[in-house]
Amino acid sequence: MSMAGSTRAATTIRIPVSGMTCAACQARVQRTLQREPGVADAAVNLMMHDATVTYDPGAVTPERLVEAIRATGYGAELAPPGRTAFEEQAERDRAVQRELRELTRKAIVSGVVGVAAMAAMALGHVPWLNHVLLVVTLAVMGWAGRRFYTRAWSAFRHRSADMNTLVAIGTGAAFLYSAVATVAPRLFLRSGLAPDVYYEAVMIIIALILTGNAFETRAKRDTAAALRALIDLQPKTARVLREGAERDLPVEAVRGGDTIVVRPGERLPVDGEVTAGESAVDESMISGESLPVAKVPGARVIGGTINRTGSFRYRATTLGSDSVLARIVTLMRDAQGSRAPIQRLADRISAVFVPVGMSIAIATFVIWFVLADGAPAARGFAAAVAVLIIACPCAMGLAVPTAVMVATGKGAELGVLIKGGEALQRAGDVRVVVLDKTGTITEGRPRVTDVVVADGTSEDVLLRWAAAVESRSEHPLADAVVRTARERGLAPLPEVTAFESVTGKGVRARVGGQSVAVGNTALIEREGADPSQLRAATERFAGEGKTPVLVAIDGRLAGALAIADPVKPEARAAVERLHAEGLEVAMLTGDNARTAHAIAAQAGIDRVVAEVLPEQKVAEVKRLQEGGRVVAMVGDGINDAPALAQADVGMAIGTGTDIAAEAADVVLMRGDPRGIAQAIELSRRTMRTMKQNLFWAFVYNVIGIPIAAGVLYPVTGLLLSPVIASAAMAFSSVSVVGNSLRLRRTRFA
Repeated sequence: MSMAGSTRAATTIRIPVSGMTCAACQARVQRTLQREPGVADAAVNLMMHDATVTYDPGAVTPERLVEAIRATGYGAELAPPGRTAFEEQAERDRAVQRELRELTRKAIVSGVVGVAAMAAMALGHVPWLNHVLLVVTLAVMGWAGRRFYTRAWSAFRHRSADMNTLVAIGTGAAFLYSAVATVAPRLFLRSGLAPDVYYEAVMIIIALILTGNAFETRAKRDTAAALRALIDLQPKTARVLREGAERDLPVEAVRGGDTIVVRPGERLPVDGEVTAGESAVDESMISGESLPVAKVPGARVIGGTINRTGSFRYRATTLGSDSVLARIVTLMRDAQGSRAPIQRLADRISAVFVPVGMSIAIATFVIWFVLADGAPAARGFAAAVAVLIIACPCAMGLAVPTAVMVATGKGAELGVLIKGGEALQRAGDVRVVVLDKTGTITEGRPRVTDVVVADGTSEDVLLRWAAAVESRSEHPLADAVVRTARERGLAPLPEVTAFESVTGKGVRARVGGQSVAVGNTALIEREGADPSQLRAATERFAGEGKTPVLVAIDGRLAGALAIADPVKPEARAAVERLHAEGLEVAMLTGDNARTAHAIAAQAGIDRVVAEVLPEQKVAEVKRLQEGGRVVAMVGDGINDAPALAQADVGMAIGTGTDIAAEAADVVLMRGDPRGIAQAIELSRRTMRTMKQNLFWAFVYNVIGIPIAAGVLYPVTGLLLSPVIASAAMAFSSVSVVGNSLRLRRTRFA
């Protein structure tokens, strides 16, 4: 239901749902939620066993949504308030493990009893054997198969049907038929029918379906492996410096501003900023970056990463649900619980499978009863039960969500966070990739690349004096000069007096009794110096995409600095890979055209739009979208956020701003532009897997139902037994999940 016209902000909630076993269950819960007043969207996930609902809190409450789910016959409850993503996932893992143990135990027991019953019946007719098997089968149905019958009854009370309905009717009918044949065999004999029994079939069908459920549950556990690996990164304790002493405290007791002490080989407990010491930190599990990252005072560190070499101290900043690791876990859980648009096709097909399957089963029995040349009731009954069992649309319901879960987990391993099934599907349709320059193609951190002297002044003296003057400026290029001087060991910088900023030209000040000016040609000429003697060098710098900065001392030209934001080493390889995928690549930047074209040439980009404002970036993306082309926009700054939102697929470089990451559909945690191609390739492979899953799930039912009904019998004499039908049904679900799990082994260059 649309919430158009509502003045309230929409709220999203995740509600755990229990009892769902197939696509029909999932579809019924979803339709019910979408019909609730105030609900804008509802995504029910069979793999995650939850519902993600976006709603207007002024029109409907979470409690009402829970009641709506329960009214469909499934269990639902609100998650306890204040529970973190770590705790929610841990509880889900425990529940999956409990379910797996229960299913395995019941499958083994019912299977062993069923095989024993089959062996006993093969030994010959024993007068009392059927009575014993009646009691044993009833016990197996009540213990191992209870879930099918209680859920089928609940669905019946709510005027619906699902997989449990088919299993319950099939095995229930077989048991009742056998029970009557056992207790009153003369009823069959008077009608000329053999009092056949199907006790062993009932038990083995239950065992096989439970075995399939156990394999599915185990696969569900495996699909969440990447998510569990992230959660396991969170240490339980932190070494905190309080009142001059180091104390080991539970990580929950850490407060913002606390000083954390980390030694070599230890995991960082929380996010923070280094205050003392230096080290190299392994951030591979967070960003996918294989090489340790150097950390010095002022550097940002992330909880869950591993300190490799030196010891250091850092100040705790973001904690709990605001930490980088917690946000990644939440993002992954949301993505895995989301729906890909292709899921709608599976939902439409699954919605009719159960009633169609029941109708075909009834028709099968009637046709066999009328046309069979011998034992029509027995044959018709067996064929009808086989149709009911094989018509379960389990595989259809697992086809898409399993692929989404595995793909988003694989993306996280690569440092590519994909925000849901819709973004995952759209990324594969991208035809044009638009790249921002700063922070995407370039490193986003300007530095001095060249120093040229004009009057015999040494490079170190020139750079040191220029840095001293620039240290009083707030311009980004000034920061590059100061940082480079410090990196070269030229600190401490000389004292500066009489500092003056000349708008649009540069800065000037007195250093050591001398007048020093740092800026463009206009400023140097104003100081009375002649910049022409370094014109060749400055023109070369500009042609290379660098910004030339001249330095004058006491009215004479002392030299020039070239400042550049270097192109990332991986940028050209990333662009070449995008071209190899048949994608058009363009660059948008607010920089001047000459610098932009020089950077583009280094990266291998042949289309450049320079000197554009943020709103002009949005207009350019819209223009590219004309004609139905799917556009991906990649950026890292606040000024990129509007264009990221406008694009069909927005990709944010994870080293950039939170605003850009919030507006994006995909976050590249490493800051490596090669992740763009990885995201697109992952999407395309995932879509292939989804289509394979849907195809085989559909074909399985299309082929299996006629065979179960006996269409091959007139030609081959083949009649599918209910036991074989249950094995085939279980195998279809397991094969779909197994095909999705292949994505985990996919390698990306």
